[in-house]
Amino acid sequence: MRHVFLSLTFLVTSLSAFAQRPALTIETIMQDPKKWVGTAPSGVFWGDDSRTIYFNWNPTGAGEKALGDSLYKIDLTGNRTPVKVTIAERRLLPTSEEKVLYNRARTFRLYEKYGDLYLLDRRAGRVRTLTNTVERESNPAFSGDETAVIYTRASNLYRLDLATGMTDQLTNFDPAKKPDATKANDQESWLRKDQLALFDVLRLRKAKREQGERSTKSEAPRRPKTIYTDGRTVTNASLSPDGRVVTYALMKAPTGAKTTIVPNYMAESGFTEDLPARTKVGAPLAAMELMVYDIARDTALSVSLANLPGITDKPDFLMPAAVTSGSATVAGQVSVATSEKAAGAAATKDTTRQSSAKKGPTAANRAVFVSVPVWAEGAAAQYAVLVVRAVDNKDRWIMLLDTEKPTVLKLLDRQRDEAWVGGPGIGGGGGAGTLGWLDAQTIYFQSEVDGYSHLYSLNVLTGEKKQLTKGKFEVQQVTLSADKKTFYLTTNEVHPGEQHLYRMAITGGDRVRLTTMTGANEAILSPDETQIAFRYSASNKPWELFLMEERKKGGKGKKSQVDSAWMGPIQLTTSTTEAFRAYAWREPQVLTIPARDGEPIYARLYKPAPDAPVKATGKAVIFVHGAGYLQNAHKWWSQYYREYMFHNLLVDKGYTVLDIDYRASAGYGRNWRTGIYRFMGGKDLTDHVDAANWLVKTQGIDANRIGIYGGSYGGFITLMAMFTTPDVFKAGAALRPVTDWAAYNHGYTSNILNEPYADTLAYRRSSPIYHAAGLKGHLLICHGMVDVNVHFQDAVRLTQRLIELKKENWELAPYPVEDHGFVEPTSWMDEYKRILKLFEERL
Repeated sequence: MRHVFLSLTFLVTSLSAFAQRPALTIETIMQDPKKWVGTAPSGVFWGDDSRTIYFNWNPTGAGEKALGDSLYKIDLTGNRTPVKVTIAERRLLPTSEEKVLYNRARTFRLYEKYGDLYLLDRRAGRVRTLTNTVERESNPAFSGDETAVIYTRASNLYRLDLATGMTDQLTNFDPAKKPDATKANDQESWLRKDQLALFDVLRLRKAKREQGERSTKSEAPRRPKTIYTDGRTVTNASLSPDGRVVTYALMKAPTGAKTTIVPNYMAESGFTEDLPARTKVGAPLAAMELMVYDIARDTALSVSLANLPGITDKPDFLMPAAVTSGSATVAGQVSVATSEKAAGAAATKDTTRQSSAKKGPTAANRAVFVSVPVWAEGAAAQYAVLVVRAVDNKDRWIMLLDTEKPTVLKLLDRQRDEAWVGGPGIGGGGGAGTLGWLDAQTIYFQSEVDGYSHLYSLNVLTGEKKQLTKGKFEVQQVTLSADKKTFYLTTNEVHPGEQHLYRMAITGGDRVRLTTMTGANEAILSPDETQIAFRYSASNKPWELFLMEERKKGGKGKKSQVDSAWMGPIQLTTSTTEAFRAYAWREPQVLTIPARDGEPIYARLYKPAPDAPVKATGKAVIFVHGAGYLQNAHKWWSQYYREYMFHNLLVDKGYTVLDIDYRASAGYGRNWRTGIYRFMGGKDLTDHVDAANWLVKTQGIDANRIGIYGGSYGGFITLMAMFTTPDVFKAGAALRPVTDWAAYNHGYTSNILNEPYADTLAYRRSSPIYHAAGLKGHLLICHGMVDVNVHFQDAVRLTQRLIELKKENWELAPYPVEDHGFVEPTSWMDEYKRILKLFEERL
């Protein structure tokens, strides 16, 4: 009898749990998320008093018609209730995107807003408007002596004296070509000389005019020299703290780069309008030339980068196999030592490799991007570090600039990757990534040279380099404390699917974990560094705002243990709607699946519970995340939240759902990140095939009832799966997919596949359009017609290919008003009704 009672109790408990899951529909989960899910806080930043937290939020719910988020604040000295910020107060606040620019005493803060500059007196709490102009002022910085503000207007540098308000123009760039003083031809020159020789009055007038010009020039205030750029664009202008030089880069627009267009058939005008879009991969690129303007000498000089070690190196795929084995590599990378002696040796080594590969000195220097210099302070203000990156993204050099000899750069560190340089904190294009000064001689930066993105310090005078973090995890964000004694690091060392905040001394050593909750913690330290505001989410809980506060007294923590000196966390917002909370959203199981090469594939598994009203049916769907370099098999709220809700709906119908972090996903280090080099649809696809086989072997899935879907890169993988492994996947939905990588953009594609005219093999084996003949199962293609990222042309070309191949088991659903990321709820509903119908009918 007791056994029967316990069974009945369990049954009632189970039914009660399942009663927490009202029936989901496509209309429900794809409606306006503000009305259904709620709006999570975002753009979190601190007030300078360290007592107020600001964030964007929209807690209005379904009953009000708020078109967008508003700025809210929480006063930590009050009842901590979120309050909407008034327009008057908002005008004076920095935005959350602003880089925090304090003076050394941290008594003043400088910021840009609405294209003007502002100075905040932190002690008095007053804001001073420094500029109010039609033209935009940007890139503000305190001068080396902190008596002035240096800023950019229309590519030129200006200096605003904080005491007097006087503005001095420091540079005068002119896009024209420099006038040629010898332009007159022989006839004109002879006539001028003859005229002056014949007539005394003309000679006298000329002498008086020239004397007057000299007198006026000597009396007039000094003006900056006109620097003619010959049509090139000025970028990254920066004044050294000692005021001696201005560094800047000149970028010449590429010629012959054809820009694509996207027709908009649903324009308000009633006409078809062409939207300007991007170029395609392989188009000519802009490149930079580094320049120095010596103010005292009134001279602009070019900084030669011709001696950068490896500047002429071609990628390994273009070189004989015998040559490419000569360099010391870690995970396919070259790390160059940092001392001058080692740098010279590395340069010699590179030259040897170059000459043997290219048989002569005719190899051309590769084009480069150059970052804004990061200047040292105080006695070392003559020094700056900057990043030079090859346009082909296979080399990154960190260089030292000295204003005593500004046209000669010293190599500090070189990172080479025969795939492409990347990873958290590494930067890209003209960005420097994580880079700064710890003291007058020491810089810090991130490098992926040991296979994972870690933090390093380096003495710029001795070349001594020290690795500050190490292990099979990534340092994903770095903040240096105000006193430059402590790093605050966000890493995924607990688990690749978790993000936590740590504290670590600048010398390295033990890290103390500050956050505790399983999931992701996006932490923002208060200006006085005694409090942490952070957004937190779990896999089945959207983002909310939390607070941690430092105890006045607390013990020291140990490595990878929680620091007991912090109190909290305290939840400050509740953003989800009651309707959303009424459903018991599943927490997917995060696990690993063995790939065929022995590597672990991290995955999220959703499946019906054994006692669920709808049992597992043997049907499975694999979801493929987009972007390629992105992480989704994690323990926090997915940016694919609509897909997450759809997966809950599928499980309610008896499906098992799996999504994996396939090869090239973020969070797992360099080898995983570059695992698709020269072959998209290679290991990233076999990871999905291995996952499908794992479902069959371990989860009771019918091998003939597995579907696959995804958007963007996920759409591409879906096409490759349906075309090249048609016996594994019986139905697939490819959303906004790339069908031919030669039609995609340069910055992303050339990293992975090089350029189509140089590496035809990579593009042929990676582009679905060349494999469409293999289609067997049923395919759905959905694409926005005003997609300026992956153009609708991709879908059109594949359509014609399928027609010519006489395939009949496919359909195309076009969406006339949608870009790459769908916006309209009706579009989402239509798309996912079609996806659900595909799986219900074909699986």
